[in-house]
Amino acid sequence: MAMCRVFAAVFLVYIWVLASLCSAGDPYVFYNFEVSYITASPLGEPQQVIAVNGKFPGPIVNVTTNDNVVINVRNKLDEHLLLHWSGIQQRRSSWQDGLPGTNCPIPPKWNWTYQFQVKDQVGSFFYFPSLNMQRSSGGFGSFIINNRAVIPIPFDTPHGDIVITIGDWYKRNHTALRRALDAGRDLGMPDGVLINGKGPYQYNTTYVPDALLLVTGKTYRVRVHNVGVSTSLNFRIQNHNMLLAESEGSYTVQQNYTSLDIHVGQSYSFLVTMDQNASSDYYIVASARMVNDTTWRRVTGVGILHYTNSKGKASGPLPAAPQDEFDKTFSMNQARSIRWNVSASGARPNPQGSFRYGSINVTEVYVLKNKPPVQINGKKRATLSGISFINPATPIRLADQFKVKGVYKLDFPNNPLTGPPKLETSVINGTYRGFMEVILQNNETRMQSYHLSGYAVFVVGMDYGEWSDNSRGTYNKWDGIARTTVQVYPGAWTAILVSLDNVGVWNLRSENLDSWYLGQETYVRVVNPEETNKTEFPIPDNALFCGALGKMQKPQDISSAAGLLFKGSNFSLLITLLYLVSAAISIFS
Repeated sequence: MAMCRVFAAVFLVYIWVLASLCSAGDPYVFYNFEVSYITASPLGEPQQVIAVNGKFPGPIVNVTTNDNVVINVRNKLDEHLLLHWSGIQQRRSSWQDGLPGTNCPIPPKWNWTYQFQVKDQVGSFFYFPSLNMQRSSGGFGSFIINNRAVIPIPFDTPHGDIVITIGDWYKRNHTALRRALDAGRDLGMPDGVLINGKGPYQYNTTYVPDALLLVTGKTYRVRVHNVGVSTSLNFRIQNHNMLLAESEGSYTVQQNYTSLDIHVGQSYSFLVTMDQNASSDYYIVASARMVNDTTWRRVTGVGILHYTNSKGKASGPLPAAPQDEFDKTFSMNQARSIRWNVSASGARPNPQGSFRYGSINVTEVYVLKNKPPVQINGKKRATLSGISFINPATPIRLADQFKVKGVYKLDFPNNPLTGPPKLETSVINGTYRGFMEVILQNNETRMQSYHLSGYAVFVVGMDYGEWSDNSRGTYNKWDGIARTTVQVYPGAWTAILVSLDNVGVWNLRSENLDSWYLGQETYVRVVNPEETNKTEFPIPDNALFCGALGKMQKPQDISSAAGLLFKGSNFSLLITLLYLVSAAISIFS
């Protein structure tokens, strides 16, 4: 009996120490994710999708600025897995970014625990599986960072917060789509568009999106993420104005839109007031853009907005998309109208506009040009500036840590190659505390969007034609929006500025999954020449090893898996255990 009391006391102390660690300083928030296949019918026919905790889309991660986020991931797929937290800047810790340039993948049946701080960030983001087209089968979910109570938001507190995921969808799963790309074929037109994981709404079927139940007269914050494969979507709500308030962590100048083009990988927050007659429901629509409207008519998602006192079904034609089939400038002018709210506070008390990006001298310039896919060594590949990226077996950041030579080349060109395209693991050499200008030139006939991990970038210009030095005269150097994913129109360019103040290895990629899979990406390596934990955290204790370092990886035994599970448990579980152990000691006494 005495032994039981000793064991219980020791266990109590262990629990108390963990609880103390979690309550000291910035709060900790815990999640457990089990990533697995389930059978669902997004478009009315059963198919295999990727779920998180049995849900498709996955659960919402809801945290507050500066929270420490601990997410234990159990991989129950039959292939390797990484989860990427798109738009989360991972300050000082590219180790947690969940991309093959920084992390070894989580093998099937293994656990791995992500731990990172959402330092000085607010806004609407999402997570997804980042390997081998897996996002085209699901595994995605919203990631919300709320303001701290001491920082006011630049609008009245909404009555509620609503998350909507939209995206094009194929009835073929990611492995079938991969096979098509590997065989040199295009993916073809998607089979539909999903809204919150469901296909077009029909009142008499069972596979409809859940109707949004809203109170008349109240204003809601509606967060919309395009988590699709490669299709830009126009989002609109029948008879309702959408007041744009935030995009990927930046508060915007508030403007009303009847519809907005949301490109692959992008996220927006709107304030929507339920100010219409409650005699009926209203349609929510997401339809394909920058395509042949007639041919792509089936690529439309439809949901329902339902007032709590609604008296009837939605009726009439769907709200129309912008009628600009022959006006290339409409969507671009809409994009240019999205401006940074320079007077609003973001994650910190000081106004967003106190960072005067337009007055900082540029230290390095990269012109990144994409073209239609090409043949390299007999295989169809996508390129940036003539280079099709090959992900190395040993992640770049891990190779740096252990001084493994020959993994990559620090030679990505400032200007596109003039010779034949080539396969390379070619990386941009970013200067720590430098200020980089990147011009994204889209010489394809379809929309592209690009994402840079680790940073918010300032969108300072876009136009049709070829970019030149004279294009800088059109830059917005005052209130260009800061965001993480930018669109580049066909036959056009977009210019961004980025302050390289975050040490690590950061992915710059096409968000179109087929282009990304075929090599349209690179990494930006940013190193502080003075080694210090103040600019980059040490390699995590639970780092996985692969490639040239694979021999360093130990099998994941029961004790380590239990440790990861315990680390990822909910804090309330710790408190419950604390109570149970205390009760046990009392009984044994």
